Parts: sequence; C-alpha cells; structure tokens
Amino acid sequence: MKNVIIIGSGFSALASACYMAKAGFAVTVLEKNEQIGGRASLLEIDGFKFDMGPSWYWMPDIFERFFADFGKNVSDYYELVKLSPGYRVYFGENDFVDISDKPEEIIQTFEEIEKGSGEHLRKFMKDSKKNYEIAMQDLVYNPGKSLLELISLETAKRLNLFVQNISQTVRKNIKNPKLRSILEFPVLFLGAKPNNTPAFYNFMNHADFGLGTWYPKGGFNAVAKGIEKLARELGVEFRVNEEVVKIENDGDTVTDVITKNGIFSADLVISGADYAHTEKLIDAKAKNYADDYWQKKVFAPSSFLYYVAFDKKVEKLLHHNLFFDTDFEKHAEEIYDESQFPKKPLFYANFSSKTDNTLAPEGKEVGFFLIPVAVDLEDNQEIHDEYFDLIMNRIQKNTGIDLREHLIFKKSFGVKDFKERYYSCRGNAYGLANTLFQTSILRPQINNEKLKNLFYTGQLTIPGPGVPPALISGKVVTDYILKNKHKILK
Repeated sequence: MKNVIIIGSGFSALASACYMAKAGFAVTVLEKNEQIGGRASLLEIDGFKFDMGPSWYWMPDIFERFFADFGKNVSDYYELVKLSPGYRVYFGENDFVDISDKPEEIIQTFEEIEKGSGEHLRKFMKDSKKNYEIAMQDLVYNPGKSLLELISLETAKRLNLFVQNISQTVRKNIKNPKLRSILEFPVLFLGAKPNNTPAFYNFMNHADFGLGTWYPKGGFNAVAKGIEKLARELGVEFRVNEEVVKIENDGDTVTDVITKNGIFSADLVISGADYAHTEKLIDAKAKNYADDYWQKKVFAPSSFLYYVAFDKKVEKLLHHNLFFDTDFEKHAEEIYDESQFPKKPLFYANFSSKTDNTLAPEGKEVGFFLIPVAVDLEDNQEIHDEYFDLIMNRIQKNTGIDLREHLIFKKSFGVKDFKERYYSCRGNAYGLANTLFQTSILRPQINNEKLKNLFYTGQLTIPGPGVPPALISGKVVTDYILKNKHKILK
C-alpha cells in the first residue's frame, strides 16, 4: 500500500483522507493542534461547549453527497435539525425581520416590507436555484485546470452573470435597504463585497432561502467528528499534537514529512493546512508562489470571535441573529478597501443552546459572537474587550436586554489567534474572496508544479470559502490524484 500523509484535519483534509482510504491507500492524518476538526474545533469550559469556528449549516445536499460516496447517510453520523425561523436580522430597536424556513413565507415577508418585491424575489430565487444546480453539477467539482471547465451550454447562457455583480442584480428591482442587505449578506460574510462578487454567486441565496438553515446536534464539531468516524472506519490513522515542520523531497518527489515528534515516509502528501504556510515547509525553489503573491490576493474577512457563558436563558433572540443596525456598505469598505478596524460593525450572535440543551448546564446559555474584520490587523485583548462592549451595548439598545448582567465568563479569539492556532495566511478566517479574478483556474492550484506528489486542498484553493466547498475541495483533489496516479506514483 502507498503511504498518503494528510497535513491538517479540517473538512477538506478529512474529506481527502476518506477518499484516499477508500481508494486503497494507507492514510495518516497529522494535526498540529490537540483535536481533530481544524477550525471546527470544540471549546469546553466548565460544562459549556462552544463551536470555535463554523456555525451555519447550509447546503445540506453537499454533505449528503459526500456521505453517499461511501454508501452512507448523514444520519448515520450525526442528527440534523432544521431551524424555523432560520435566523433573525435586527435593523434597530425592536426592528427585526425573521427569515422563515419556507420560501413562500419569505416572499410574503418581502412583500409586506416593500410592495412588489415579493414577485421580484420569486424570480430571483428561481434564478439562484438554477445557478445553484449549474454550479453544483458543472462547476465546483472541477480541478481548476482550464477555463474550459467554466464553459457549458448553461454557463454560456448566463455569461452576463459573470460580468454583472451581486449588487447590480439585487438592487435592480429591490429598493428597500433592509431587503437588499438580507440578500447581499451571504457573500459579505463569506467572500467579498457584493459589488465585487459575480452575480452568478447568487446561488448562495438558494442555499439560504431554498435549502434552509440547519443545525447539527452537538454543534458543528459533531460534523467533524462524524467524518472522522467515517475515516477511521475506512482505516485512516489520526495523530494530534503532531505539528509538521518540514516536507522533504528528493528531486521532484516528496519523500518524508517531518514533525516535531518524528518522521513519516510519504509516497504522496495532501496538505489541508493553510496553503501559504505549507509552502514555507518546502524548499523555496519548489514553491508554487512567491511570498508577495499572497499580499496581492483579495482575502475574505478575518473575525473577532467571542465564546461567552450566561447564567440564564437569553430572551428575544433566536439561535442565529444578525445585527445590521449600522451601515452595511461602510463596514464592507472597512474590511476590503480600507483595511481598518470597523467603527460601527455589523455582527452575528449565536445562541445554539436554545436548540441544543447539551451545550450548557441546565438553565444557562452559550453565546457565540462574530464581527467580520479585515485581515492583517494588529489586535490584542484590549481591542477585543472594546468591541465586546460595543456589541453588548448594541444588543441592549435593540432588545432591551443587558447580557453583561448575566455573564459568567468570556473568551475571545482574533486575527492574531487565527495566525497562531491555524497558521492562517494574514489571519484570514474564511479564505480567498470569490471575486471574478479569483475563480476556478485563477485560484491557487491544487498541485505543486515542481513536486509531483504534493497537493493542496482547502479554502485557499478551489472552489472557495465555507464548509461545503471544503468538502468539495477534498473530493476534487483526490479525484485529480486518482485520475493521474500513473504519473504521480511512478
């Protein structure tokens, strides 16, 4: 059996491990940190359990497709609950919109806020569903090796959607700023400014309105543990606290992966660790990209994250809550154009223990808060605390509840922490933005062009940011390897 070393244990790495094991390889996963899951780690403090990273479960069909590749179902590994409403969006004091889990009810909500917008939304949702189907069937499972991958009869019909941007298509018929922000937020939080994102990416609105918002019991870490369980069933070996410090090569072939604890021989290496960091582990002359390449790329946001325990159940807020009570466009500019700390940021508040009582002691609540911020910011605990007070003040203003009165403890995580825990390039939280010039072949390549048996997977390569794309990335790289293994494994 050929030895495959997988670096990292995020979703793309876990997916790669499963597919390579299924194909008959001996697979070992090396994880730097103390647990499996990458950004989907679990933080446990005094009986409170927090997802450290992902918290929105969208695109359930992608997860089902992944498990089906192994003759399994999602339900074999974790339990899903569909949230109804999916989430709440606050625009001011007691001014909020609940997004239903039923498309027709969402259309009615839009119509009540802006007369005539319901029918516009119906057409928009029809278009986004078709784009979703095209993307999932024809585009995102391609290896990014040729622009021809983007060309089909269906994409040719929609060429204008690669030239237009999200804002243009949303704002053409929807005038109300609240409704506009609801339609534009998926790309702001997970990619780029809406006016820099191709309109074709409105398929994310189908992921939102069409497929709904779900919750995996036990939190997102339960998803990572579920895939880990599948991998172990396939024979994958896992090692935690096993930080890779060097990837050795002989000519054009990787031979060994060296960690702080030992040496692992490798016939093939797939890195699910940060792409830019991985390239620091190989000889400089073997890199795909120079260091300044990464400084020129458009990154999706970093984040300030807060894990907070409360001594009572939180009222007036749902499982998922978005606070859009400030200028949406200004915050986007501060992230992408000005690279500065936001003055009046949008933010996200999650209370997953409202759905799952296993996450907190009885009668208590876990809170997870996220503020999107620019990459490369120099943050510290004082800045974290300042922004925590800011969002607590905004929650109190909009709901009348002062959560600080019920706070047991809080722990924060910022740009510096992304760099230290995950070796995240420039402290990014999500990866590279989905702009036109960072799509498909224009994203970092999945194979090392100088070392024939070194490959990359994850959010800095194709297809892009988010957990479902990470699963897809793991499949894409392994499909490419298996198709070309006669050249790779001579």
